[in-house]
Amino acid sequence: MSSAPAASLPYSEDGDLNCFRGTAFHTKMSDSYIIGVDVGGTKVAAGLVSPSGKISHQHQIPMVATDASAGLAAVTTVIRAVRTATELDPALPGSIGGIGICAPGPLDPRQGIVINPPNLPGWRNFPLAVEVGNAFDMPVRIDNDGNAAALAEAMWGVGRGCRNVFYATIGTGIGTGLVLDGRIYHGRTGAAAEGGHMTIDYHGPRCGCGKLGCIEVLASGPAIAKRASEKIKLGRNSTIVQERSIPGSSITSEMVGRAFAEGDVVAREVLEETAMFLAIWLGNIVDLLEPDVMVIGGGVAGMLQPFLGQISDQIPSWSVNSRCREIPLLPAHYGVEAGIAGAAALCRQ
Repeated sequence: MSSAPAASLPYSEDGDLNCFRGTAFHTKMSDSYIIGVDVGGTKVAAGLVSPSGKISHQHQIPMVATDASAGLAAVTTVIRAVRTATELDPALPGSIGGIGICAPGPLDPRQGIVINPPNLPGWRNFPLAVEVGNAFDMPVRIDNDGNAAALAEAMWGVGRGCRNVFYATIGTGIGTGLVLDGRIYHGRTGAAAEGGHMTIDYHGPRCGCGKLGCIEVLASGPAIAKRASEKIKLGRNSTIVQERSIPGSSITSEMVGRAFAEGDVVAREVLEETAMFLAIWLGNIVDLLEPDVMVIGGGVAGMLQPFLGQISDQIPSWSVNSRCREIPLLPAHYGVEAGIAGAAALCRQ
């Protein structure tokens, strides 16, 4: 399968990103059911998404990350599975309006090209949107997972009715998405909203991106686990150690979350520190963007939910905005299905 870049496909006259069907581009998709596809380094999942954001007929298969043709085959296989299930269900529409895909970045949403994601080494300058459009003769849109999830929350989730939404997903890393005036903000080249790599402590540890003290290296899942490990190595007593099924195995953020739920003091300290880091970061976000709402999702969001009130209370100490308390900080509506919902939302922007 060719990995050459697709021809440049510009914005439509009204400023919207164009849809891809083969090598042609089209205007907005109709208000119909959409297949949303969530591409990751280890799996690809898809589902049928209704005009109101409800997901059904989900399918998931392993992703082949190291080979372009095999990776594309995994994507098309899961799309066919959803489409076939839809055609066999008499309660659902017989036709589908389009396909939305969220994929790891860096990517170019304007041209539908996956550029060079670290966890998909087989795709380099890969014209994913055009290839999928050719395979199904359907309009296709593509964006990264942070942007897509932000749009889903703005369209159907806790940000519904808000024009300006800041979204953060906290997990193995920290990704962000930004919806301004009802539309994803991409920046000049499509690389905007990398909020997880904002430095909040230039004396801090080095992040995987190469910078010092990014919020990702201080508040992500691995960062939570690392701080807990460091406290325990200093001799602190904690039930976190008892969580390890194999003596000497690594501590995880999930272990910290379970220990906190059981009243562990060290786990609480670690999560309170994480809440402080997030408050500093979100205070800067407020000063820069002043969104209508800030939404927190991702795998670590559940254990941080008890601290959202504390984070909100701390933000005024890190923001010059006198009305920052008016901006809600809310847990995301979509959990593990955020990628599927977000991908479908791309088709309605």
